[in-house]
Amino acid sequence: MSHIDNHLPRQLQGLRLPFVAAPLFIISTPALVIAQCKAGIVGAFPALNAREPDGNPPLLEAWLTEIGEALDAHNQANPDRPAAPFAVNQIVHRSNARLQRDIEICHRHKVPIWITSLGARPEVNEAAHDCGGIALHDVINNTFARKAIAKGADGLIAVAAGAGGHAGKQSPFALVQDIRDWFDGPLLLSGAIATGHALLAARAMGADLGYIGSPFIACDEANAVDAYKDAIVGGSAEDIVTSSLFTGVSGNYLRRSVELQGLDPDNLPEAAPSSMNFAGGSAKPKAWKHIWGAGQGIGAVKERVSVAEMVTRIEREYLAMGRELTQEFA
Repeated sequence: MSHIDNHLPRQLQGLRLPFVAAPLFIISTPALVIAQCKAGIVGAFPALNAREPDGNPPLLEAWLTEIGEALDAHNQANPDRPAAPFAVNQIVHRSNARLQRDIEICHRHKVPIWITSLGARPEVNEAAHDCGGIALHDVINNTFARKAIAKGADGLIAVAAGAGGHAGKQSPFALVQDIRDWFDGPLLLSGAIATGHALLAARAMGADLGYIGSPFIACDEANAVDAYKDAIVGGSAEDIVTSSLFTGVSGNYLRRSVELQGLDPDNLPEAAPSSMNFAGGSAKPKAWKHIWGAGQGIGAVKERVSVAEMVTRIEREYLAMGRELTQEFA
């Protein structure tokens, strides 16, 4: 059942629920993405997750082939319940030496949805359009949102306070309001969305879709160690700390993972912007291998389940709350 407005591009229509599963560094691999798409929501992974030793063919090529073949097989076997499309996240920052190669691979495989982060680059948007895809850019404020659209992005992902990883500082209410004041295109909202109730609230405030990441860390198909999954299940908003130490950009992380590295989560030094490093430095723990990213909504995750069970739980909450509100205000 689709709950998506018809003004959205075709890649974002016909979804089981109005949300995209956020690409999770290290955690999102073909197994997770395929399960998410089969469950009827957009699955996504960072291109940089496909890491390989020197040699050919690149692992990204193999991953895209695996995902494409699995979704094609699912669609042939389930014509009445086709899989949702998938997305690839490109880190569009000067430190990403693989960017041009990965763009060429994604273009060749006709990736339907491109998500760009940490920089807006017209040539990436053009590559997405040239192969029939759309480009969504994540932003933390209205200034970056305007720049992204001016450079050719089709839609925006508003990353508000409370989101996992590199989160913004603004309230989701304020951020969506400011963007919607001038932009009527596809708008996704990220920031502590872990329930169907929160997803419905995101739509009520003006977002077309939610952008959900942290709950999927605890799923069976996620490429996360057991301790990480257990920390998600056992955690709450109070277990999230914010620091720029690990990548040079402010991010939200699980307190327990910081403590396990012998650091005091309440007294972490700030990093200079020039120290930006998404692989982590040899002198400090690596994000997200040692320091685990997570958003403030993890208190809603009570158990480790499959992707299918997670999506079903969010759907049940979303539809029930929609019915309740409809009756209350009828």
